[in-house]
Amino acid sequence: MFTVVLLTSPETGGLEPSLVESLRNAWGGGDAIWLAPDEAAEFTVAEIPANRWEVWESCQAMQVDLVIVPTATRRKKMLLADMDSTMIQQECIDELADEAGVGERVKDITARAMNGELDFDGALRERVGLMKGLDASVIDKVLDERISFMPGGKALLATMKANGGHAALVSGGFTAFTAKVAAALGFDENRANTLLIEDGVLTGEVGMPILGKQAKVDALEEITARLGLTDADVLAVGDGANDLGMLGRAGMGVALHAKPSVAAQCDVRVNFADLTALLYVQGYAKDEFLS
Repeated sequence: MFTVVLLTSPETGGLEPSLVESLRNAWGGGDAIWLAPDEAAEFTVAEIPANRWEVWESCQAMQVDLVIVPTATRRKKMLLADMDSTMIQQECIDELADEAGVGERVKDITARAMNGELDFDGALRERVGLMKGLDASVIDKVLDERISFMPGGKALLATMKANGGHAALVSGGFTAFTAKVAAALGFDENRANTLLIEDGVLTGEVGMPILGKQAKVDALEEITARLGLTDADVLAVGDGANDLGMLGRAGMGVALHAKPSVAAQCDVRVNFADLTALLYVQGYAKDEFLS
C-alpha cells in the first residue's frame, strides 16, 4: 500500500476538498483523511499511479505538493538535515560574504555549487578565501541579525524526538553556525566545516577534511550504525547538489524548496509547504505536533 499526501503552504492554506476527492476517485483510493484543515490530506492507494508525475505537475500549478510514500514504512526514527536553505532560510556563507563586501561574487559561486555546476570542495575554498581578514566577531553579528529559521523546524524536531526520533544536522556550512542552530532547534548532534581563525580574523582557509557530499553519506552510515538503525529508518532533507548522496540513501529523501536539478532526482519534493510537511508525509496530524 502507498499513501498519497497533498500539501500546501500553511500560510496560505487553500487545499480544496474537491481536489482531494477528485484525485482519490480517479486513483481508486481509500477514504480521505484530513491531517490539517485546508492544508494537508491523505488517502491510500494499492499501487503508485502511472500518471503520477503528470498529476504532480498539475498540482504544482495549483501550489499544491503531491507526495506518494510507502504506507508501512513512512514513520521514521531519524532525521538527517542540511542546514542552509533547509533548517535556516539563508546560506550562511553568503551572509558572511555580504558583511565582507564580496557578497555578489560569493552568491554566484554558491548558486552554481548548489546546482551541481561546480565542485563543492573547490567552490567552498574559493568562497572562504574571499573572506580572508574578516573580523571573526562578524559571525555572531550574522547569527543575530541575518539568520532566520525555516518555518516548521521546531515542530518537526520536537514531534519526531517526542516519538523516539534522533536528529542530526549535517551541513556543508560552518560549525560556528550549526552549533547555534542545532541548540536552538533541538538537534542531538551537528557536523559541519570549520572556519579557521587566527588573531580574531578569518584566515581565508577552511579546516580539513572538508565536509561535502560524501561526508553527509558517511554521517548517515556512522550515525545509523551507532544507533542500531538502517537507511530505511532515516528521513533526510536538503536542497542542494551536495545533499543528493544522503537523499538517495535515506529511506525517505526530501528535496525541500530544492534546486531544479536536485528535485528532479528525488521522488519526495516539497516546494510550497514548510518543514511541517515532513511530519505530514510521515502520517502525523497537526494536532499531534509539538513545539
